[in-house]
Amino acid sequence: MPDGLAATRLETERLVLRVPRIEDFERYADMFAREELRSIGGPLVRGEAWRRFLQMPGAWMLQGFAMFSLVEKDTGRWIGLAGPWHPDGWPGTEVGYSLHPDAWGMGYATEACEAAMDFAFDQLGWDEVVHTIARDNAGSQSVARRLGARNRGPVTLPPPLDAIEADLWGQSRAEWRSRRVRHTVA
Repeated sequence: MPDGLAATRLETERLVLRVPRIEDFERYADMFAREELRSIGGPLVRGEAWRRFLQMPGAWMLQGFAMFSLVEKDTGRWIGLAGPWHPDGWPGTEVGYSLHPDAWGMGYATEACEAAMDFAFDQLGWDEVVHTIARDNAGSQSVARRLGARNRGPVTLPPPLDAIEADLWGQSRAEWRSRRVRHTVA
């Protein structure tokens, strides 16, 4: 991986967002094996998790962006992924997120996505950010609401995910900037 990409790193109050590393895989595989995750595409066996895991470093290499690994500053524990994502045929420029269930309910998804959305708008020059969320994923819907996104309605994902019932949530750069100013001032 080119040195510039490996050095890409964001920090929040409690998290380090960095390019995925091979040592992240065990927790990644454990996260995606869990039924309760409700991620698009469902639970994954280890071999499927390995192939999906390799997508992020590949996207970093070829597109110059992808989801970041999320690491707790205090413990060094890998807790999930969040960040810009735009695979071929996707319905928009997405900031996606998946957290290990042992990191749920702590506000990490919102904290990480705020940093990732600033990165997407400021560094990547995106005009909008979307979140594709399975209809039964109330937790991810709550995160999208906290981020200021609105449900834009049903979306058809590209194959092989086209049978999944999902909604497209999103907001423009102007909406995000307006919200960030209000949030910072308040």
